[in-house]
Amino acid sequence: MLAKALNCTGRTRDTAEPCNKCQSCVEMTAGSALDLIEIDAASNRGIDEIRDLREKVNLAPALGPFKVYIIDEAHMLTEPAFNALLKTLEEPPAHVVFVLCTTDAQKIPLTVIGRCQQFVFRRHSEDQIVGRLTHIAKTEKRFRRRGGYAAELRGPRRDRCATRFGLLDQLVPLASGPISLDGARSLLGSPIRACLMSCWTTCSRVGRPRRSRS
Repeated sequence: MLAKALNCTGRTRDTAEPCNKCQSCVEMTAGSALDLIEIDAASNRGIDEIRDLREKVNLAPALGPFKVYIIDEAHMLTEPAFNALLKTLEEPPAHVVFVLCTTDAQKIPLTVIGRCQQFVFRRHSEDQIVGRLTHIAKTEKRFRRRGGYAAELRGPRRDRCATRFGLLDQLVPLASGPISLDGARSLLGSPIRACLMSCWTTCSRVGRPRRSRS
């Protein structure tokens, strides 16, 4: 999303949202953009890979104003690799943006952290998940209403969120019309009952006031 917004040619100056219509946005969505380079540091963690990166960063972007390098699991880079990357992070070319992603920030050297802006991502709350599902249900207009409380999914919130959105992604393209609970069970091959009931009841609440459980 950051890379798309930076290179979007249809975005107005006072907004951050990409237009999703220009050539750059279309290529970013399709995963074919030459100006977006993703590097898996878990398997490309040595100094040779970073040296190769340093040689290529000076090349001009193919389409947009920026080349965006996303280094995933950046904490997996070796110490020599970090040292080789440090100079480029200090004085990157004007057309280059580095995004270092990590699940273990304490393993990133302080010399690197001191040269980066940090954005900490946190898990969505239950209300945020339900709100987003409700928005999707309103937009698609494909779910028949059904009463009852949402069954709680077992496991951490992260799994609940992924499972619910995954079910919606499967249901919408498979159904030819409004989706009932029985139809959802049939299309999905009878998945775990609690999981389906939670996703379904959340979507069926569109337009109804929320009730508290006594």
